[in-house]
Amino acid sequence: MATQPSSNDQTKKKKKKGKMKWSNLYTFSCLRPSQPTNHPSDFGQPGFSRVVFCNDSVKHKTKPYKYPSNHVSTTKYNVITFLPKSLFEQFRRVANLYFLLVAVLSVTSLAPFTPLSMIAPLVFVVGISMLKEGIEDWHRFLQDLEVNSRKVKVHAGNGIFVDRTWKVVQVGDVVKVNKNEYFPSDLLLLSSSYEDGVCYVETMNLDGETNLKIKRCLECTLSFDQETKFDKFKATVRCEDPNSSLYTFVANLEFGDDESYSLSPSQILLRDSKLRNTDYVYGVAIFTGKDAKVVRNSMKSPSKRSRIERKMDHVIYVLFFMLLLISLITSIGSVEYTDQEHIAKEWWYLRLRDDTDGSFDPDKPLISGFLQFLRALILYGYLIPISLYVSIEVVKFLQAMLINNDQHLFDEMSGKSVEARTSNLNEELGQVEMILTDKTGTLTCNQMEFRKCSIEGISYGGDANEIVRAASQRLNIDIESYRFNLDDANSTPGHSMELVEMSSGQIKESRNSILDDEHAKKNIEASGIKGFNFKDERLMNKMWLHGSNVWDMIFFFRVLALCHTGIPVEDEQTGSHKLKYEAESPEEVTFLIAAQEFGFQFYKRTQSSMFVKEIDSSAVEVKREYKLLNLLEFSSSRKRMSVIVRDEAGQIFLFCKGADNIIFDRLGDGGRTYQHATTMHLANYAEDGLRTMVFGYRKIKDSEYEEWSSSFAKAKSIIGPEREEMLENVSETIEKELVLLGAVAVDDKLQDGVAECIDKLAQAGIKIWLLTGDKKETAVNIGFACSLLRHDMQQFHLSLSRDAESKNQLEAMKDDILNQIEASYHVTISEQTKDDPFALVVDGKALEIALRNDLRDHFLQLAVNCASVICCRVSPKQKALITRLVKRYTGKMTLAIGDGANDVGMIQEADIGIGISGMEGMQAVMASDFSMPQFRFLERLLIVHGHWCYKRISKMILYFVYKNIVFGLTLFYYELYSRFSGDVLYDGWYMVVFNLFLTSLPVISLGVLEQDVSSDICLQFPALYQQGQKGILFGWKRIIGWMGNGILTSLVIFILTVYILSPSAFRQGGEVADIAHLGVITYTSVVWTVNCQIALIITHFTWIQHIFIWGSILSWYIFLLLYGALPPIYSNREYKLLVEAVGPAPMYWIVVLLVVVISLLPYFIYMVIQRSFFPMDDHVIQEMKYGGRKAVVDDETWFREKQSSRKATHIGLSSRVDAKILYLKDQLHKKRMFIINSFTNSPIRRSLTVNPLENRD
Repeated sequence: MATQPSSNDQTKKKKKKGKMKWSNLYTFSCLRPSQPTNHPSDFGQPGFSRVVFCNDSVKHKTKPYKYPSNHVSTTKYNVITFLPKSLFEQFRRVANLYFLLVAVLSVTSLAPFTPLSMIAPLVFVVGISMLKEGIEDWHRFLQDLEVNSRKVKVHAGNGIFVDRTWKVVQVGDVVKVNKNEYFPSDLLLLSSSYEDGVCYVETMNLDGETNLKIKRCLECTLSFDQETKFDKFKATVRCEDPNSSLYTFVANLEFGDDESYSLSPSQILLRDSKLRNTDYVYGVAIFTGKDAKVVRNSMKSPSKRSRIERKMDHVIYVLFFMLLLISLITSIGSVEYTDQEHIAKEWWYLRLRDDTDGSFDPDKPLISGFLQFLRALILYGYLIPISLYVSIEVVKFLQAMLINNDQHLFDEMSGKSVEARTSNLNEELGQVEMILTDKTGTLTCNQMEFRKCSIEGISYGGDANEIVRAASQRLNIDIESYRFNLDDANSTPGHSMELVEMSSGQIKESRNSILDDEHAKKNIEASGIKGFNFKDERLMNKMWLHGSNVWDMIFFFRVLALCHTGIPVEDEQTGSHKLKYEAESPEEVTFLIAAQEFGFQFYKRTQSSMFVKEIDSSAVEVKREYKLLNLLEFSSSRKRMSVIVRDEAGQIFLFCKGADNIIFDRLGDGGRTYQHATTMHLANYAEDGLRTMVFGYRKIKDSEYEEWSSSFAKAKSIIGPEREEMLENVSETIEKELVLLGAVAVDDKLQDGVAECIDKLAQAGIKIWLLTGDKKETAVNIGFACSLLRHDMQQFHLSLSRDAESKNQLEAMKDDILNQIEASYHVTISEQTKDDPFALVVDGKALEIALRNDLRDHFLQLAVNCASVICCRVSPKQKALITRLVKRYTGKMTLAIGDGANDVGMIQEADIGIGISGMEGMQAVMASDFSMPQFRFLERLLIVHGHWCYKRISKMILYFVYKNIVFGLTLFYYELYSRFSGDVLYDGWYMVVFNLFLTSLPVISLGVLEQDVSSDICLQFPALYQQGQKGILFGWKRIIGWMGNGILTSLVIFILTVYILSPSAFRQGGEVADIAHLGVITYTSVVWTVNCQIALIITHFTWIQHIFIWGSILSWYIFLLLYGALPPIYSNREYKLLVEAVGPAPMYWIVVLLVVVISLLPYFIYMVIQRSFFPMDDHVIQEMKYGGRKAVVDDETWFREKQSSRKATHIGLSSRVDAKILYLKDQLHKKRMFIINSFTNSPIRRSLTVNPLENRD
């Protein structure tokens, strides 16, 4: 719909333009990058051939300037490729290839059955599988359609902007993006709602960072800030070709009087990043669709097959070898019997010479033998379970439905639940050994909270952390609760450790939930303040005014209220006096909210002033204005931020905040009063996983400031590469002699249940790697918060040294990283006998070097020896590369989980990809195999559903192999018994209904409903999950065992049936059993045996299993009855066989009963021996649970078994609590020994031990 600028819009625009120029606040080029000179000669050459005609997209509809559309697809198929690609997928399966050959041969005279009975099952199986693939890809198509159908305003000409879908945006189009909208393609920023062309961009979808990036347009396009002005806008962009680098962009803009302006990444707005804190921007589409940088970082949806399915191919190879072997035996036997002199050819009653055809000629035994071989391949084809594939497809589809409808996997907050987007990988969920996870939006929920602070060497912020609480609870069961000093006699108060006193009721509660965090949630609910989770009565409600040093408190709160780049926003929804804030980083917003709660409300900002409502020392609220003289912005190299302000009294102050080591290095001799205590608090905060920042200030004399300001102005005026260095050097001269005020700790809030989930996964034997685009300090804090790191871990930090980085030579950097890797690996080898675990922390530049071909093996060798690995500043390509290398190097099942477009490559590369369906778009979800609303659901998905699905599929395949061997080999045994006559023991329709009706439903119920233990017990005993990791249930030992069981069972069935019926009459009239009788009795025995066998396998019976198992046996008799009722022309030798022949004969029922019992006896004996002498973990739990003890869940034995089954882990909450207990006990022991030694050596002790007789005169 076209939009014309209204008068209201013009009024708002003027009001908006009245705001400050943000560029005047900043001094460093991190916000106004120096423009590199892009040589025109480069453009038009390979790598720099792209030309974009701005506001003239018509030229891009024809070559040579025709570029891809903005349509993006994540589907595996389209209308044209679906049939060939899906057929290729189906016939990658060995069994399907075999049955395709059999179907072709079935139309010849060699086939022992009708063509329909061979072709129909193949078409049915392949058709069902293709239909399933099509439905799953259709869902991907619908999600793509949702993204491609998003709306954006596009310039249609004459200054009119109309709403168009993303997919029709073309290169050269001018688009308008409003606040909180995603960019539809890679755009060149032309102007924004701010006067100097600044805009704020959230790139969390790309690099995982929560802080906002500042983008700035060129000054030459600043004037195009209204829709009507674009009527006459024309320009040309010559730039680099499409590539995957998110952080580089080389281009020139030709605009105006043939003038050329250099462009940099500061002018590029990348697709799938979001516009924040800016009302609108105008931009030109540079890269669209598959040319966009974020799409270039993604990969095509791979076709994933589970390990069990790939192993099943090898099982099929074994069965196929068995098929070839028995077919060869049949062929050779046929040749031998027909070619013997005076034997078969001379037996007149066989009439072999009368009925010869193309497939059999007794005078040509070799040719007949070969044709018999082909016929045997078809006849014994039931050894190869064609229905196994379709049964697995059905079972996996139903398993996926159960996962999708599990109420425990539903998130009430978002209204979303876990969704299996593909069912091919259900059983893979039960074999995961390594998880590679993103941080932002996956482990954290993109919210910062002010948690604790240290002022004047005193820590504020409420209770001890959950680790200390849990350790204290367990220690207080054995020792008296009181406050101990755990350090030596000369320790300061900052070294003390308080063991939290707990009542018996709390201790009992801790046994049920050792890490209960409900109190924190209640605090948040009580305060109702987003971003402020602080509770300490000593600071709240102006109670800080009663402290010992009020002025230090006031200056601390002033740093919170003044040292930032935020702006206040009125909260129109609540209408309260409280303000909301917007800033570059979420930490700054948190600081401003905290300052407001403590009584220092930053409420206004102009170009040169900041206004604060604050509490003075007399507890009166006053409004103060601070003149903003300079703002020295935070950067990754400076690791600090400072503001220089002049107060109403004319005094100049510098307020500084930054990393602890940076601030401590800049403290004056008189400003270190609280440094020791603050350092101890920072260590405790960091161990809690909190982000920390230190505050300092200094008072500046007017003369000193004037001199510094002059030097700073000269440095700013420098043009060239040395400008940055000069600015840094000048800033160093003013950011010194600071007075330490204290520190703050904010919580990058974890999603609910993340720590507990990681703990359970660790106990299940799963290793977790954290791959994030955030800086190292942030990643390490989150590592502690979610218990991937412990205080007693030996951490290896892999990063480029300054010397190697300054040289900027590849060989020097490689040598540096290799030396670090080898030194760290030597430590892991020499100290591997110790209990202390290792952790590896790698930054992005070091990782880039370590992943090179000649170093990657060394790096991975070190990484897999560490309990925890954290990779920082990782690009999307590096995430995918790490995942691929880990998968190949370790050979372990990998799972990748993330929530943004930057995680797509990792998700697609892993064996299992999981997308978080959170607030960051749907790119990760669309590329994933499973989606979930929060990370915590991974616990139940893997430990419960993964464990179940693995056991179900394993049992199902093994049973399928067993029953097909039992059925198929009886045909072979009859061939031997009949001297290779080529006659078929069973009727053709018996062969069809065996897998289709008589044994299909029980095996499906096994694959869908089987449970070795309940879901609650799976979660209580996560060690059960390791059965899948070790491949116990689908290893070759078990596969060969079931094949042997099938061979033995088929022998028992055939031999007993034949040799019971052969020597005696079958009916009362003296009739002996013919081939029809023998066939139906053998077939009945097989049906009974395989269905009773599955009843022995199942450990969790429901009424559905009973109906399917016993109903399948009943359906055999119903089928035999109905089939026998048909006229002889259709039923052949089976005409009324049940009602007139076998049914009235007692021998039939006796033989079937006897054969079934004896056939199942070997497995029953094996099962008794295994459970009695070699039980598996689930067998023990089943005996405890169902062994007759009704109250076993509350029994001490049950609790003890739970504790003993816990896997000793190096990560997770449980391991941190255990490590904390060891630390506290060690400190307590040292303290007691110190007290004893002190008392022993004291004068009082010596005076008491002196013999009183020695003191007599």
